[in-house]
Amino acid sequence: MTETSASTQAAIRVFRAVLVVAIGVALGWFVYGNVTNPAATYPFKLGLDLAGGAHLVYEADTSDVQPAEVNELMGVLRDVIERRVNIFGVSEPVVYVEESSFVTDEPVQRLVVELPGVSDVSAAVAEIGRTPLLEFKLVDQEALAIQETIESFEAQNQATSSDGPRTEISNVRVNGATTSDPYLDTDLTGRFFERAEPMLPQNNSGSGGFQASPYLTITFNNEGADLFEQITRDNVGEQLAIFLDGELLSAPTINEAIPGGTAIITGNFTAEEVRELAENLNFGALPLPIELASTQTVGATLGAQVLEHGISAGMIGLSLVIAFMLLWYRVPGLVAAVALLFYVVSMLALFQFVPVVLTAAGLAGFVLSLGMAVDANVLVFERMKEEYRSGKDSRAAARDGFARAWSAIRDGNITSILSAVILFWFGTSIVKGFALVFGLGVILSMLTALTVTRTLLIALPSLTHQGSRFGWLYNSGFKK
Repeated sequence: MTETSASTQAAIRVFRAVLVVAIGVALGWFVYGNVTNPAATYPFKLGLDLAGGAHLVYEADTSDVQPAEVNELMGVLRDVIERRVNIFGVSEPVVYVEESSFVTDEPVQRLVVELPGVSDVSAAVAEIGRTPLLEFKLVDQEALAIQETIESFEAQNQATSSDGPRTEISNVRVNGATTSDPYLDTDLTGRFFERAEPMLPQNNSGSGGFQASPYLTITFNNEGADLFEQITRDNVGEQLAIFLDGELLSAPTINEAIPGGTAIITGNFTAEEVRELAENLNFGALPLPIELASTQTVGATLGAQVLEHGISAGMIGLSLVIAFMLLWYRVPGLVAAVALLFYVVSMLALFQFVPVVLTAAGLAGFVLSLGMAVDANVLVFERMKEEYRSGKDSRAAARDGFARAWSAIRDGNITSILSAVILFWFGTSIVKGFALVFGLGVILSMLTALTVTRTLLIALPSLTHQGSRFGWLYNSGFKK
């Protein structure tokens, strides 16, 4: 190799090393700017246990649902509630479905809602509770007549109870039949809902009437439109009751089959009530009734303490790893320390870009990944030491060290990534936070070890183990 080509190669190596350092500095500046700027475009997203907030658990009533449809309806319920809480301004809400333990006789479907930064639990519960449950039911006229008769008996009984002994009517029979629910399920619920529009009173004389008060038109999706048409076609002359959150709004008579998937909800509404009802329905009609089972509030002060302790643990762990690498591996250890700092700022920038919602478990995964981040460097440096002591110069030893250590690095990182994937796939939300950060850390640490560390090592001046005053700088341990 000529002197000119050697100098050119050296210049290229130095340029690559400077470029890597410049990228690391730029990433560090980006992270620092977003941390110190309250109005940053890419802030860190903190989870409930770090930012504080509300943890709500709802139980869904699936008693009237076919077992095969439970998972689908719970998915729809999750999407509806997530859309709902996003609309009223909660930052990074977490909504997920979980099933009760197998210990219980019948699994209970639960919907967990985590609202970081929300301290007023009652307001959050009220906002979610405003989401309506829309149901269409056919009216059983005979059962309705029995129910009305029994209610009449009860009213008379209450009126006369002060004058004489009360008569028990719990087993009242009318024409030989006992009372039953007069409203029959049609399977037409809010799961088929598409949109709602508020309508003002208008003259519908051409179609047979005048709407005296504001009303609501609702449109179903394709599946709901077909079901609605079938219900109206098969039950001409019957009443179709419309319930909202269990309250009967109206029960119009079906005069003919209604194609197109559009229904009208009437009632004693004001214009404001119709607008609010349309807004609530458009935000999401619940496919299943839900009941609030438990609430928990995480204080912002407690969250701040957890975050502070997590940052302190990360700083201590980073310092100890860097100190060990410097003492044991000397110049390669210094390069590994620079690569580790590059890894840290890269991970923090990734948290801001993706964005990853950081939880206490996620911080634990990040702290653990700091030790894993130098694992590849240790393998390379041990291989490099063997090549260096065999007589090769430091640059050639670095190249051969990376080549020989690559298979071990690859296999070790693949097993770690597979573990993270399994934890993320089968774990709960807390475990998923740990698995996500840990998995990203393993992938990024492998990339930094193969790019940053190698680029910087090859750019350094080449030394030999024998005959060089500073050759001991590439050794490891306590011996020169």
